[in-house]
Amino acid sequence: MTDVVPALRRSQMMSGIRSRNTVPEIRVRRLLHRQGYRFRLHRGDLPGTPDIVLPSRRIAIFVHGCFWHLHQGCRLARVPGTREDFWRAKLTRNRERDEAAIAKLRALGWRVLVVWECYLRGSKDDAELAGALSMWVEACDSYGELSEASSAGDC
Repeated sequence: MTDVVPALRRSQMMSGIRSRNTVPEIRVRRLLHRQGYRFRLHRGDLPGTPDIVLPSRRIAIFVHGCFWHLHQGCRLARVPGTREDFWRAKLTRNRERDEAAIAKLRALGWRVLVVWECYLRGSKDDAELAGALSMWVEACDSYGELSEASSAGDC
């Protein structure tokens, strides 16, 4: 299947996609801040450069886009039909890099939460999302994911 957008326009569109300060990330940060959690952003000294870090609690939070991080089983994580080999390899590398960073963080004693785009896009209102975030932060799990198919775990 060929792309419906000319190559030059597609290149411009893709170059405009940000990796930091995305709308989902800002939403999570705003809700955490409203609940009184204080954090640091994009700590480059930690594996994977987590989007949000709560240093006093040793918690690292990643806010992942389902497409870019190849969220397994998610309706938003479809590999494009154009240049499929390129995209499959790129997205698989992203996923492998994420898994390695999470493993390193956990080995260093950090708790890790991954908040998926599909969870944020769902019909979750701010109160429900804030509750899920707070529940995970206050729980004792060393790893958690918030996605359409999961909920915040407890001890």
